[in-house]
Parts: sequence; structure tokens; C-alpha cells
Amino acid sequence: MCGIAGIVAVDERVLLSQEDEACVRAMTNAIAYRGPDGSGILRVNNACLGHRRLSIIDLAGGAQPMQDACGKLSIVFNGEIYNFRELRQELESRGASFRTNSDTEVILEAYRVWGSDCLDRLDGMFAFVLWDDELKRLFAARDRFGKKPLFYTMQKGFLLFASEMSCFRQVPDLSFTLDTQALMRYLAYQYVPCPQTMFREFQQLPPSSAMILEKGRLDIFTYWEAPASSSLVISEEEACEELRRLMRRAVQRRMVADVPLGVFLSGGIDSSIVTGLMAECSPTPIQSFSIGFHEASYDESSYARLVAKTFGTRHYEKVFLEEDCTDILPKIVSAMDVPMADASAAPTWLLSKITREHVTVALGGDGSDELWAGYEHYVGFAIAQRYNRVPAFLRHNIIEPLCRCLPASQGYVNLRLATDTFHRAAKLPPWMRIQSMLTACSADLQEVLLNNPDKSMLELPTLFRPTLDAYNHWQNASDLDRTFNIYMRGFLLDDILVKVDRCSMLNSLEVRAPFLDRELAEFVISLPAHYKLRGLKRKYLLKKAFADLLPKRILHRNKRGFQIPVSQWLRGRLRPLMEELLGEDMLSRHHFFNPTEVRRLIEAHLSGERDLRIPLWTLMVFQLWWRNNASR
Repeated sequence: MCGIAGIVAVDERVLLSQEDEACVRAMTNAIAYRGPDGSGILRVNNACLGHRRLSIIDLAGGAQPMQDACGKLSIVFNGEIYNFRELRQELESRGASFRTNSDTEVILEAYRVWGSDCLDRLDGMFAFVLWDDELKRLFAARDRFGKKPLFYTMQKGFLLFASEMSCFRQVPDLSFTLDTQALMRYLAYQYVPCPQTMFREFQQLPPSSAMILEKGRLDIFTYWEAPASSSLVISEEEACEELRRLMRRAVQRRMVADVPLGVFLSGGIDSSIVTGLMAECSPTPIQSFSIGFHEASYDESSYARLVAKTFGTRHYEKVFLEEDCTDILPKIVSAMDVPMADASAAPTWLLSKITREHVTVALGGDGSDELWAGYEHYVGFAIAQRYNRVPAFLRHNIIEPLCRCLPASQGYVNLRLATDTFHRAAKLPPWMRIQSMLTACSADLQEVLLNNPDKSMLELPTLFRPTLDAYNHWQNASDLDRTFNIYMRGFLLDDILVKVDRCSMLNSLEVRAPFLDRELAEFVISLPAHYKLRGLKRKYLLKKAFADLLPKRILHRNKRGFQIPVSQWLRGRLRPLMEELLGEDMLSRHHFFNPTEVRRLIEAHLSGERDLRIPLWTLMVFQLWWRNNASR
């Protein structure tokens, strides 16, 4: 895992200077934590490439930027290619010779032999930029799910790229203009949907996309499409057998490293499967790491200990305290390219920190919930389809009033909040139903909170255009199948993977996701929806396939997300931070929000009248992000 940055002249007649090289060096220094083991800069005529290295494979020979033997091709690469050994053998059979044992050189040779078609053969997590000096062509690509980031901008006759937005702040005279639409979408989604950033001049390269700059023209194309959902006809027994084979291979491939390995272990189904398969593949005990909480409804540490004991791991555990959040939250937000208000980022950062004290690489269970219908929202979506068949009189005059009488709770399960969210979602069209369950600040709330908002931007098809596009992508699929794409191209990409990448890289830790293995993911996506959600049973086939591997107590437990007790902590030790960030003094520095309306939210939450943890946390994270970025 590494960090990359660079500058390329749009006009091939323009040669880069020592000053440009100094800019690239400053860019890479800004993300030194992504690669503490080494750095490198390479200037080749129209391009200057920079790299920070976290050594994982070929510790001695994998330094970057790397060139081919002729010096015509140069590359900077962030990530891991898990099938690089197979590709190397195939390339050697075609006459290629290698000077190192690194996966970076395999990408160089693959491009030399197959050109842009090399992307079809790569299995891994990656973002790379390759400069072809002979053709004066920049070729960049990002992996299929967007596990590794790549930002870029074209300004003043140059294309600049980087692993993180902070790199661009090191370059003089670049423009940064806040994108109002991005702000509104952040308030709705709790993240800025790719390819947008918070600034109009900067974009993210989308996942499964490549970018070519040649002869002054920038072209972006998609090189991979997920298979159609529910397209595979297969029996349960055959599916279980194939799933076990693909899952074992995915774990084995991600255990290749020249440094110590471990596993994030929550005690849930996904991380427990990964832990069990790692234990089967390893001749020595696996090291496992988990986070616990004093608040019982949030704590899963007993389950993690059970799994650790079952598979004989060397287990490390730390309790996440309320005061930890006060210290960690500003640190995390300062490293975020765009604001991202997933409260679980704080314990993820602490988990990464304790893990890095023992290993350099960790495997995790990310991606499983999105592909296997693991979230309660999938169940809510299925129930809503049935609920809407109930006569309207019963729904509006009996059921919903009764649900409003349910007590609120500060615990992990808040029935009042859950039923309010469900009834709101059930009234919406199918494309918006899942997203409304995830929405932090609705269009109606934003209309009140924002000062003089452009109401046309708050129309649902505009505000939630990324969701509508993801839903419409599979025109012939069922409504439930389409929700898988919404999660995969939204929440997984812009929340889960961003959270894990930034929190782990802040601690110079590489995290690998076996569930997002290309062949495994393609297989799961193509399975019929009822293999994933059977009635109200989530992850149906996944649990069936690994029933003999896992302890029964783990197999049949209810899912509990990796969250912190935000609701009660905002009434406790986090209250001073909330009051500071959402006070009139801070809000008046940019005038985006109406201080009176923000205060009403705070008072309603503090009094216990309503549980407003999600919109309040979303506003707090933006305020922290703004404080860090406005002064730069």
C-alpha cells in the first residue's frame, strides 16, 4: 500500500522543470504516512511522478517510480495485484523478462504486451498512473470496486493526480471552489458521491474506470461491468461448493506478503469466516484484533473472543472509550479528502492503530454486507413491498400512530427511530426506498437548515441522482436486485472503502478485502436474490456454505454494525465538541447553515424529544472538515 502523486503537461511540447519536481515532492510528503518506508520522484520530459512506499512485496526490489528496461514506460502504483504471479508466468512465456519480484513490474509488462486491455487481467486493489514517454500518453486506472483512491484536476495546462486531496494543497495557485451541490449531497448521503469532490475543479476517477490523456484530450472509459444480478442458474448445493472454493482462494491470495499478517475480527459472520479460512491456510497462529465498548448493546467483544478461541488466534483487544472519540475524530476528519460522516471511522482508526503495532497487513470482512444483503435495510425494503399492500386506512390511522408511541432508546436498537425511518421509506418510490433509510438530512430538512438553498437542487431526482442512476443501471432486474447496485456503487464505494483506506493508511496499515475478490464478487452478484435474502433471513447461502466452519453461536446471532453510541455520547462527553462546532460563532464563519435551526436540532436531541444523532453528527463532521480546509 502506498501513496502516489504527479504532474503531467497537457501540451506534449511542454517539459517539466525542477520547480515542478519540487511540487511533486511536496505532494508526496503530504501523504508520507501512506508510505513511511521510502519515497521516490521521477521526471521524464512531460511528466513527473511521485511515490511513497509501504513495503509489502519484494521489500528490496519494489521501489517506485519504476521504469521498464528501455526507460519508455514509467509507473507509480498504489495497491496489490493478487494474481501477479500467474500473470508473470504468462508474460514470461511471451518473452518478457523481469528484474524484480514485484507486482508493480508485472503491471508495466502487462501494459507493454496488452495495452489498456491489461486491466481485464488484473485482480486486486489498485490505483496506478503510467506514463508512456514514446506515445506521450498518460494511462491511469482504478480497481473494480474503488478500494484505492485516485483524485485529479486539470488546471493551467497541467493534469495533476494524487491519492489524497491534501496533496493538491501543496501546489501554488490552484483553484478550490466549493461545490454547493456536493455539499447538499454530503448532507444527504453523509459522503460526497464519486466522481464529485467538495470542490468543482477536482474529481475522483470512478471505480472500474481508466483515464487516458493524449494529444491534449482526456478520455475516461469503463473497463468492467458487474454481471447482471440473478443471472446464474445453479442449485444451492452447487452454489455452496463453488462459494467455498472461491472464498478459500480469495483468502489464500490475500495472505501473500513478505511482512506479518493479521485479521480484523468483530465476531460477526464475515470476519469470522475470513479468520477461520486464514487459520486453515496458516501453519502458525493468526493474529486477530478487535474493538470493544463498555456500552453492552454496542459491544461484540465476547463474540470476537469466542471466534479467536475456536481458531486458536493470538487475540488483541481494546475498549473504545467516549474520551477516545473526542481525541480521534478531529484527527480522522483532517485526513479526509471530502467529509465522510460514518461514526464508525473513529473505532476503525483505533483498530488500525493497535493492529499496526503487531502487523503490516490485515484482512477484513468488508464488502460482504453489500453483496450478501447483510444490512437491515434490505429486510426493510422487502417488508415495505408487503406493507404497502395493507389498506391505507390501517397503515395511516392505526399502525403508524401506534408506532409513534414506541419509546426512544439510546442503545444500538432504537425502535422509535427504526419505525419512523421505515414508514418514511415505505411511502417513496422503490428507487428511493433504500436510500431514504440511509439519508442523514432529507431534502425537507436541508431546506430548513441551509441559508437560501437552490430548491431545484433539492428535488429528489436531482439531489439523489447517483442513487437513481445506480437503480436504473440494471433495467431488467427486480427492485431488490437493483438495491444491491445502489449499495455497491454508493455506500460501499464512498463510505466503507473510504473509511477503511483512510483510517488504515493513517496508521501505515494495509487492509485487504477477500469478499471483493473479482471472481468471487462476480459469482455472488450473479446469484439469485433469494440466495442472499431468504424471507427475512440475511446472508442465507453464505451462512449455509460455512455452517460447519463457524461456531453455532456466531452463525445464528443477529448482525450488529460496527458503530459507537453517538446518541448518548452527544449528551455526554461529546456535547462540548458539538456545542463548539455547531455554535453560532463557528456557523457564522461560512453562513451555509441557519444557526437558529441548527440550535433547534441540538435542543430536540438533548431533551430526548427526538434522536437526531445522524444529522447532528453529519453537521459536526462537515464543520471539522471546513475548519481544516477553509484556512488552507
